[in-house]
Amino acid sequence: SMTSPSTTKTNPRVIALIAAAGQGTRLGADVPKAYVELRGRTLLERSVRTMANSGLVDEVIVLVSPAMEGEAGGIVKRVGANIPVRLVHGGGERADSIWAGLQAIPDEDAVVLIHDAARALTPPAMVRGVAKRVLEGAPAAVPVVPVADTIKEVADEAVLSTPDRSRLRAVQTPQAFRLSALRQANLDYWRDQPDFTATDDASLMEWHGQRVETVPGDILAFKITTPTDLTLAHALAEEQHD
Repeated sequence: SMTSPSTTKTNPRVIALIAAAGQGTRLGADVPKAYVELRGRTLLERSVRTMANSGLVDEVIVLVSPAMEGEAGGIVKRVGANIPVRLVHGGGERADSIWAGLQAIPDEDAVVLIHDAARALTPPAMVRGVAKRVLEGAPAAVPVVPVADTIKEVADEAVLSTPDRSRLRAVQTPQAFRLSALRQANLDYWRDQPDFTATDDASLMEWHGQRVETVPGDILAFKITTPTDLTLAHALAEEQHD
């Protein structure tokens, strides 16, 4: 062929960050949320496994609190993933954790997936869906599901308005990004200190003026937050013989 090696396009690496440094107090367990077990496997182990099984992820970075590093290391060894998995210390707030994870990636550019360990039943196909969208050129892609309930905007215990439900979506993780774009959005966010709190990584990109595309989410990717969620997760994992 006539192409010189320098013009050959190689795909960027796909790197998954798993947020597992949180306490998860609403779950009421005596261990941080990522270490709660679901049919003999911690939520963290299940999330690492999902990334490894997606077939598109090249490396997993788990954001852990220093206190749980030993425990997390044991879990990662047990998973025995076919891709490298490393631990990075996360901060107090989720945003600090994610920033620590982004700084731990040596690549100039890559596709980065950001996932909550608490969404432990996320199907690998959903991981592929968001990753592919960014590999195809989107700066950001998030999985979304329709909103079942009518949503009210409320202040001082009174309703202000009722947004049109047909335009609303609930957002899940993993969320996928061009690493260079997300890094820049983070740098500018920390520099400008805007008066909004980024509740997810995509909201940072929206604030930065980047287009965030959506892909179909999955009901199984729900976040295990309360004891009721854990009960539901047990039933679903049982059904999948997982």
